[in-house]
Amino acid sequence: MPEAALVANELVRVFSTRRVLDGVSLTAAPGRRIGLIGENGAGKSTLLRLLAGIDQPDGGTVQRPSDLGFLHQEMPFAESATVADVIDDALAESREDLAELERLATLLATEDVEAAYAERLELAHRHEAWDADRRAEIVLAGLGLGDVARHRTLDRLSGGQRRRLAVAALVVRRPSALLLDEPTNHLDDEAAEFLAEQLRGLPGSVVLASHDRAFLDEVCTDLIDLDPAVDGPVRFGGTYREYVRHKRADRARWERQYLEEQEELEGLHQALGVTAHRVAPNRMKRDSEKMGYGVRANRVQSQISRRVRNATRRLEDLERRRVPAPPRPLTFEPDALTSLPANELLLSLSHVRVPGRLQLENLEVHDGARLLVTGPNGAGKSTLLLVMAGQLQTEGIRRHPDLRVGLLTQDTEFANPRLTPRGTYGRALGAERVEQVPLESLGLLHKRDLGKPVGALSVGQRRRLALALLVADPPHLLLLDEPTNHLSPTLCDELEDALGTGPGAIVLASHDRWLRQRWQGTRLTLHSG
Repeated sequence: MPEAALVANELVRVFSTRRVLDGVSLTAAPGRRIGLIGENGAGKSTLLRLLAGIDQPDGGTVQRPSDLGFLHQEMPFAESATVADVIDDALAESREDLAELERLATLLATEDVEAAYAERLELAHRHEAWDADRRAEIVLAGLGLGDVARHRTLDRLSGGQRRRLAVAALVVRRPSALLLDEPTNHLDDEAAEFLAEQLRGLPGSVVLASHDRAFLDEVCTDLIDLDPAVDGPVRFGGTYREYVRHKRADRARWERQYLEEQEELEGLHQALGVTAHRVAPNRMKRDSEKMGYGVRANRVQSQISRRVRNATRRLEDLERRRVPAPPRPLTFEPDALTSLPANELLLSLSHVRVPGRLQLENLEVHDGARLLVTGPNGAGKSTLLLVMAGQLQTEGIRRHPDLRVGLLTQDTEFANPRLTPRGTYGRALGAERVEQVPLESLGLLHKRDLGKPVGALSVGQRRRLALALLVADPPHLLLLDEPTNHLSPTLCDELEDALGTGPGAIVLASHDRWLRQRWQGTRLTLHSG
C-alpha cells in the first residue's frame, strides 16, 4: 500500500487586508522532507496550519493523508495526563496493527482475509510495530526525556519538556505525513542531531518550518522560500548549504534585471519626451525646414508617430510587468564599528567571579577581535557579556578609558512601547544621525512595521530594532547575545557575513550550530559548574 502524498494547490490566506499567502502550491511526496524558510510573517506557520486542516484557506485546496501528524503549540492532552499516557497514545496504532494481525492470522485458514492481512501487515511495517515500545524508549532518551518518570503529569513538566514530549510522540507514531513548526526549540545539540536522524528515517513526507540552519541542512531534501522573490515563492531541491549558493546567484540576477529595467524605463521616458517635443503642434519651423516641407511632412510625421506608439506600448508593458526592487539586505559598512588605535587593548578580565554564574581566569579583547563564546546552558555566556558591558559589576575588569560598548541582549524591551520604530530610532539617535543612517537603509524591518508601536512588534522585530540602534551608532565593542534567535535563515546568513573582519571588536555568544561550524574568528568555551 503506497504512502499518500500531501498536496496543496494555489493556497491563499488573507488576514485583514494583507495576503499572507498568495497562490502557494507544494507537493510533499513520500520520502521528501520540505523545509519552509522565510522572515517572521512570511506565512510559514500559516501554511502549516492550512496543510494540517487547523485553518481553512481563503482560496485553493489541500489533499492530505488521513494519517497526518502536526506539532501543536499546545499538547492535545489534559494537564492531568501522564508521560505514559502520551506515549501510549502514540503507540496505539502500532499496538492495534499487531492485535489485528493476530486476529486475521487465526482466520487465514478458514476465511478469505488475505487482502486485509496484507494491508494490515504493510501498516505494521510502516509503523515498525514489532519494535515500537523499545523505539519509544530510545526516542525519549534521545530527546532528553529518558530520566523523566513515566507517571509524571504534564502540569509538572517544564515548557521545554512538554515540547520535547510532543515531538517524541509524533516521531514514535510515524504518521504518513508529519508537519513540524520549529521542532528544535528547547533541544540541545545532541537532541537536535538525534531528531534529524529520526526524521531522515521516516518513510512518509515531512514539512517543517525552522530557523535552525544546521537542522535544515541535515534534514531537508527540498526548501521552499516564502520571502519575496522576483517570481514568487521559490522551491529548491537540495540541501540548505546548496540553497545558500543558489539564493545568492538568484538575488544577483534579480538585482541585475531590476537595474536593467530601471535604465530602460528612464531611457523610454527620455525618448518619449524628446519625440513629443519634436512632433509638438504649432512649433515654429526653422527656415531650413520650410523648403520642401509639404513633400516630406506626412512621411516624417508618420515615422515619428510610429516610434511614439511603439515606445509608449513598450513603456506601458514594462510598467505593468517590471520586477519590484529587491529587498535591501542587512549590511554593516566597513566603518560600522568605531575603531580605537589598531590592535589597542579594549578590555581585560582577570580572575572574574560571579557566584553561581561565571568563573573566568583571563581574557583580553583587542580592537579588531572577533570572539565566539560557546558553552552549555548555565555556563555563564550571557553573564560574561553583561560583565563586559559593565551592566554587572565585579572585580577583575580593566577598560580602555575611551571604550564605548553596545550590547544586544536576548530579551529586548523599550522604555516607551507606544512609540513607533521610527520614533524610537529618532529619539535615541537624533535627527542628524538619522539622516546619515536612515532606519530603512539597514534592511532590518519591513516598511509595513515602521509605523506600529514597538510594544506590538514580535520578539524578533524588537531585537532587529535594537540591533539597528547599535549599528547606526556604532560602538568600539559590540556584544551580541544569541543574535540569530528569531531571525530568518537568510537574515542570519547576512548577519554572519556582516560580522567579518574590520575595525572595532565583536564578542558573540551563540548556541547556533550553523554559525559555530562556520566561525572564522577565535573561540572561548565556558564550562558549567
